Amino acid sequence: MELKISSQSQGDCAVVAVRGEIDLYTAPQLQSGLVNALEDGARRLMVDMSQVEFCDSTGMSVLLSAMKRARTKEGDLALVAPKPGVRKVLEVTGLDAVFTIEDSTDALPRTAESSPMG
Repeated sequence: MELKISSQSQGDCAVVAVRGEIDLYTAPQLQSGLVNALEDGARRLMVDMSQVEFCDSTGMSVLLSAMKRARTKEGDLALVAPKPGVRKVLEVTGLDAVFTIEDSTDALPRTAESSPMG
């Protein structure tokens, strides 16, 4: 399954919406999208995971890397509305204690509009 990523910045916050499956093959695309958002001036990343069906350890590693990069800019990364399968991976790996996890897309900024990024 392909991965679709869109991003919208609002001040120092970027909402990165991800749809599909994050695995060894699609993780570089996710990494590129997150790095681009940070390089465009965002310090805080909100990753909308509500449309992500699957995320393996490679994907988790990319998310961790982006969170560390955001923190070097005195920012952070939050995962928004991960599906039960993704949440289970977070719990099993202990990453649910590392990431900020918002249960609902209600946490996303209201004015965020998606623009295709790749």
